[in-house]
Amino acid sequence: MSQDWMIDVLQDLRKFAHKNGFDGLAEQLDDTIHIAVEEITAKAHKTAVVEPYARPNGSVPGSRGAM
Repeated sequence: MSQDWMIDVLQDLRKFAHKNGFDGLAEQLDDTIHIAVEEITAKAHKTAVVEPYARPNGSVPGSRGAM
C-alpha cells in the first residue's frame, strides 16, 4: 500500500486528539481511518487486477484503446 503514510498521519492526529480531550474529533478520525483503509485497499486491488493486462499506451487488450 503506497499510501500508508496517509494512515500514519491520521492515526497520529487521532492519538493527539484523544490525548488532548478532543473525543469527538478522535472518534471522527477513527471513522476516517477506516474509510481511508477501505478506499486505499479497493484502489490497490483494482490497480493490481488491471495493470498486468495494460499495454504501455494504457490500453487494455480487447478494448478500443486508451481513453
